[in-house]
Amino acid sequence: MAIFWIWTVFNSFFNISNTYQFFLFNYINSLNSKRFILFPLIILAVFVFIFPANAKYASFIINENTKRIYHNTNADTLNYPASLTKIMTLYMIFDALETKKITMNTKFKVSKRASRQPPSKLHLPAGSTISVKNAIMALITKSANDVATVVAENLGKSERNFAKLMTKKAQKLGMTRTTFKNASGLPNRAQLSTARDMATLGIAIRRDHPKFFELFKTKHFVYKGIKYTNHNNLLGSYSGTDGIKTGYTYASGFNLVASVERNGQRIIGVVFGGKKARSRDKHMINLLNKHFKTQPSKPLVRMAKPSEVPLTRPKISLVEKNIKSFDIPSSLNLPPSKNEEEDWFIQIGAFKNRLNAHKAARNARNIVPEQLGNLPASLSKITRSNDKNNTIEHLWRVRFVELAENQARSVCAELWTSGLSCIPLPANSDKS
Repeated sequence: MAIFWIWTVFNSFFNISNTYQFFLFNYINSLNSKRFILFPLIILAVFVFIFPANAKYASFIINENTKRIYHNTNADTLNYPASLTKIMTLYMIFDALETKKITMNTKFKVSKRASRQPPSKLHLPAGSTISVKNAIMALITKSANDVATVVAENLGKSERNFAKLMTKKAQKLGMTRTTFKNASGLPNRAQLSTARDMATLGIAIRRDHPKFFELFKTKHFVYKGIKYTNHNNLLGSYSGTDGIKTGYTYASGFNLVASVERNGQRIIGVVFGGKKARSRDKHMINLLNKHFKTQPSKPLVRMAKPSEVPLTRPKISLVEKNIKSFDIPSSLNLPPSKNEEEDWFIQIGAFKNRLNAHKAARNARNIVPEQLGNLPASLSKITRSNDKNNTIEHLWRVRFVELAENQARSVCAELWTSGLSCIPLPANSDKS
């Protein structure tokens, strides 16, 4: 039990990739108490040899029409592409559609291996099928890793072989420093690309498949009654944005390829190694603003009207018995804000047990890794009176702060569909 507690706390802070969690936990759990002192050394070794100290920052801005390079910082530095990999996976699907090898109605079978891929995912059961159309939309919006593997195994017979085909296509497109090892972007030390290469891919996929590129504008995707929101927060918030993809792993940081068209000019922007999704988005906008003659017509975020803010959480059944959730006031009386980029936060519950608070934070990150990623969870101890028993209760409240409004709402939508409680609120509504 002690091992599990320490593991949960450690992972909630460092957000170890799901790829390594199963191996590490079982290895640590196999140690007897005398060897347990080796735990910190084991974790240190893992981080030294598996993960870099920090993701490498890189950025690149290019005019698609003129091919003029407006900005270049470490554009040829090798980095982990994370889910930007799925842009190439989609390119391969579009190729297969163009050559009539498949249609939008073709059914792809889900293997056991695909069903076991870590989040972000659709939780496809082994033996089921998914149409090509739904697979495309799941990759664009949800960035589903299980779907990426399904595509690879059905188009390439195996994901390993499909990755070789992806790399071959990348070389043909001029992505000279890119190597793919899987179709999802999940951690692999040999899967590398550069900001310049990803810009090349962003240009190529629209040039070669213009009618399919329109799908990158999709803000929402509904699958089996569940609504998934596109992780690209620039859609609808930054004028002219029509794609294309975000990416995140612990090793890569927050990545983004953006396509923006204004007044007949299209600019492709790439950012690698952002520390947070929101700061990455704002940095991208700052870079793009320098090279557009017209200023953006919309801010990055829009403050919601008081009537738009959810005042009560959905009814979620908690796993642990006798845990009471923190009550949200029935009315907030939110004042109008003059700051259009005000911080928002999400609250995912309050628990009697601190361990459960850490587990909730970890679960939230695992469900929405490309939005929360390594964003620290804010745990605070609160008290409230229990009128029934005339006693004071102590609870651990879990929040993620410093989010943009659209991020907060998008994250909560995904957490709700996964059965977790979540409430998005503007920072000025916090009276506690």
